Amino acid sequence: MNNENNKFTIKNEMGEEVECEVLFTFDSEETGKSYIAYTDNTKSEDGSTKVYASIYDPSGKSSDLLPIETDREWKIIENILASAQEKLSGKNENEEE
Repeated sequence: MNNENNKFTIKNEMGEEVECEVLFTFDSEETGKSYIAYTDNTKSEDGSTKVYASIYDPSGKSSDLLPIETDREWKIIENILASAQEKLSGKNENEEE
């Protein structure tokens, strides 16, 4: 993974290089892992931008993106993505749960 100007290139399932854009990164105290959310700027069938998430090494020692495998991790990521989407769409009402 080459991270320059918040963009990096990965190979898809067909071995083609695809440029991706980093949306954000975050560390989870709950899991002790670092995550990256990114997009290849393609659209889903409903017209929304496809977003992906993976585990990554922020130290740069490994450029591999690792799959997220537990429901707990997905729930953490889904909550952060929902919060980011609210902020981007201007719907953040500063609610506390």
